[in-house]
Amino acid sequence: MEVLNGKGVCDGIAIGRISFLKQHHAVVQRTRVEDPAAEQARFEQARDKAAQELSQLYRKALREVGETNAGIFDIHRMMLEDEDYNESVENLIHTQRVNAEYAVAVTSDNFADMFSSMDSEYMRARAQDVRDVSNRLIRLLSGSAGNGVPEAAAEAESEGRILCADDLTPSETVQLDKTHVLAFVTRHGSANSHTAILARTMGIPAVVGVKDLTDAWDGQMAAVDGSQGIVYMEPDRETTTALLVRQEEAEKYRARLRALKGKENRTRDGRTVQLYANIGAPEDIGAALFNDAGGIGLFRSEFLYLRSDDYPSELTQYAAYRKILESMAGKKVIIRTLDIGADKQIGYFGLGKEENPALGYRAIRICLTRPDIFKTQLRALYRASVCGNLAIMFPMITSLKEVLQIREIIAQVKAELTAEGFRYADHVEIGIMIETPAAALISDRLAPEVDFFSVGTNDLIQYTLACDRQNPLLEPFCDTHHEAILRLIGMATEAAHRHGKWIGICGELGSDTSLTEQWLRMGIDELSVSPSQILRVREKIRSITVE
Repeated sequence: MEVLNGKGVCDGIAIGRISFLKQHHAVVQRTRVEDPAAEQARFEQARDKAAQELSQLYRKALREVGETNAGIFDIHRMMLEDEDYNESVENLIHTQRVNAEYAVAVTSDNFADMFSSMDSEYMRARAQDVRDVSNRLIRLLSGSAGNGVPEAAAEAESEGRILCADDLTPSETVQLDKTHVLAFVTRHGSANSHTAILARTMGIPAVVGVKDLTDAWDGQMAAVDGSQGIVYMEPDRETTTALLVRQEEAEKYRARLRALKGKENRTRDGRTVQLYANIGAPEDIGAALFNDAGGIGLFRSEFLYLRSDDYPSELTQYAAYRKILESMAGKKVIIRTLDIGADKQIGYFGLGKEENPALGYRAIRICLTRPDIFKTQLRALYRASVCGNLAIMFPMITSLKEVLQIREIIAQVKAELTAEGFRYADHVEIGIMIETPAAALISDRLAPEVDFFSVGTNDLIQYTLACDRQNPLLEPFCDTHHEAILRLIGMATEAAHRHGKWIGICGELGSDTSLTEQWLRMGIDELSVSPSQILRVREKIRSITVE
């Protein structure tokens, strides 16, 4: 047995045969071109095609690993638009009269070296992202077949293997069939790499930075301990037995959670709370139902826009919302209206570049200033309301004026539908997200105008603490349990109940079981979490005595 050490980036035990991914990258040769303008046009065409591929990867990742992690491919798409990167490629083409492939390869090396030399581990990890984007461009320019998936991946997936490689790009990771991947092991990479983030989200044991990894082990038995960051090559009987015991204990825990299906979300002293699911596309409904969600607490409607090359029509949206409501068979479905902007950009919206996009033109601000887009969505939602138990939620509220404008537009939409002979439900609950300090501070004035609040803790944290949630460098300063955040949520809870309205939490803190008891004592009525976390939160609720 040989023991190899690395960095564990996702807990879990995996035992199986190794399959080394044979990652073939095009060999780039330098050639002289006679028409640099034509070569630049060829580069721009490849760049447009790469952007399309990344959009497709974003939509696939959105379904499989969620909105936050899908943003990796938005970052890659933004790299394609980086002025310095593009200027470097174009200058090389024109000044040295070289082919686009060579210009991209040189630019890739220069930018990757720049990131690799930085002090921050996070910034060093970005070197791999530059190479991933550049390799995509080179593949398209050279006319290579395929979409960037390693050739050996299909073989590895056929029986379930431990996948090993020098490194694994986010593109390659997302395109693998995770049902047949036992674990990841890479020679390079860091705990902050996007591949590591994806592995954690997918729940696949992973170890990176295993310097002594060699493809001579291809096909051999191995055991991966993702929590300790250890890979055992040809493990002996004693080691295998110990790992199997730990694996069995983990499975018993999962079985204990599965036994909670059908149980009430009731504390030991009889307090009940609604436990719903957050989902980002219709494909996620199956996971919500499988994990026994009481309803959908957050459905991100922007999936319709992200999957489209143009604004989705009223009929397209109606069909999607109807399918969701019918699939949930009378369980409450809270659909959040369009939340585009900040880190979620869609080309055909023409939003333009902003210095501070998180504080900029996004969500309800777009809807209220582009009422044609907003009305189309509201018409589709109200038409679909007769097909199930619909509630509508509006994001990024900061003032009473916004809520009154929304209600006025809703009244206009209802009048139009009535005049046109369309039916809609007599009562559709209207709610707003408490995700800005402003909304929490004036929650007593907002509560009379709505039916419910839902706290978006992700944005509330970043706006309260002035910490960009996309920047890992700020993690030491981003205290998710900060007293100010808890006070704001408590303030909104008190205001909601004083006016006879209910309040839920749909951000990531909803699944933080170290806060579950505090949420219940505070009076939170509903928690909405990712489908995979529902049973774990239910177990915590059932262990609590509130009084």
